[in-house]
Amino acid sequence: MAVAVRNQPSPFRELDLRLLLEGLRREGGTAGDEAALAALGEELAGEPREWARLANEHPPVLRGGEVEFDPAWHALLALGRRERLHVPGSHVARAARFVALAQVEQGVGCPLSMTHAAHAIVDVPESWLVGMSMTERQGGSDVRANETEAHPAGGCEATLHGEKWFCSAPQSDAFLVLAQAPGGLSCYLVERGDGFAVERLKAKLGNRSNASAEIRLDGARGTLVGEEGRGVATIIEMVVATRLDCVLGSTALMRESVAQALHWCAGRAAFGRLLAEQPLMQNVLADLCVETEAATLGAFRLARAFDRAEPVRRIATAVLKYWVCKRTPAVVGEALECLGGNGYVDDDSDLPRLHRENPLNAIWEGASNVQCLEVLRALRREPEGAEAFLAELEERDRRAVERALAAADEASARRLVETMAVALQASLLDRHADEATAAAFRARDGFGAFGTLPQRLPLAQIVERSLPPS
Repeated sequence: MAVAVRNQPSPFRELDLRLLLEGLRREGGTAGDEAALAALGEELAGEPREWARLANEHPPVLRGGEVEFDPAWHALLALGRRERLHVPGSHVARAARFVALAQVEQGVGCPLSMTHAAHAIVDVPESWLVGMSMTERQGGSDVRANETEAHPAGGCEATLHGEKWFCSAPQSDAFLVLAQAPGGLSCYLVERGDGFAVERLKAKLGNRSNASAEIRLDGARGTLVGEEGRGVATIIEMVVATRLDCVLGSTALMRESVAQALHWCAGRAAFGRLLAEQPLMQNVLADLCVETEAATLGAFRLARAFDRAEPVRRIATAVLKYWVCKRTPAVVGEALECLGGNGYVDDDSDLPRLHRENPLNAIWEGASNVQCLEVLRALRREPEGAEAFLAELEERDRRAVERALAAADEASARRLVETMAVALQASLLDRHADEATAAAFRARDGFGAFGTLPQRLPLAQIVERSLPPS
């Protein structure tokens, strides 16, 4: 029998684009970019949300050596390709649309991101998807320990022989693969076909709508990309670009999780008042809004650095990739808790899916320690990048980073990178956020539990700035 249900928020569908539109205007987007984002946002609030649910409920399967996807996944991928998220263009404009799509579903972001980044180092048709396969069981992040061999086959051609423990998007048309050539570790473009076999699909914690696989290379034909023996140097430009997308993807997870928490708390009452009006919940929500705006500002600033090939790009990418991806699990977990038991049940909200998704970007393209070591290397090798990073900061933030730099060593690299990230976000919030949000970020007592902002701050104003439009 039907049961009347009271005190339930309306179904969540909207996509709040205000901060994304602000980012476009601030960082060099055009009126056409704004119109395209607005149209995409309206579309994403409709059927694509159902596609995301279906694509995760019906993950890919391996049949006869081929990866098969639910039609909903293909629909989402087609949407991303229509928006040209897989090919070169304005990084700022792409960042806005990538974040919007990733708020609805992250699974198609992987092939879109890798294909977009691959264009930086290899000329492939726009119709292709390009995957990546670097990791082997014995090496992990230490790709120089790879054992896959490349046997010369004339000119720039080689046949590849070996196994890869992780291949991203094995359904792609071609892959960038690292293998040991006579001259050392080298990068090859390998088309999917003879000699390329998918052994099994990975059963992953999250990112379930997307396929990842173990593969075997048994004479697959590869074409050398870059110089033989310089495979890591060749592929690093692609990796830096995909690290930008890790920042964008994690920013999207924050934005979507907090939007859902705000929507719930603005429509759910307890103890005689809406949750969003209760002082302690208001503190939590305000804190989450501050963190999300800081991530969004950093993501757009980073995208502009890519558009202009600024010296700050490489260091800032590693800094924000570490910090934004590290903060996302805390944000998503707190947002889930705002919904109580409803946030823990797949049938009642999207938060469980977002929670499973959120660790991925911290691991993909180099886990947290790899990013911190990358910052140390870049500081040593690119003094102009270090100077450019310091020039981004307000005076008090610059002093804090300079003190951290003076004491930096490998064992304390995480402390250094956290200091750099927080300093950059604080400076960006001072310049571009409203006064209350910027003050709240600086008023935090460390970066522990959310909901510990001083009561002297206008918390209701901070929450109101981020509440989804009614």
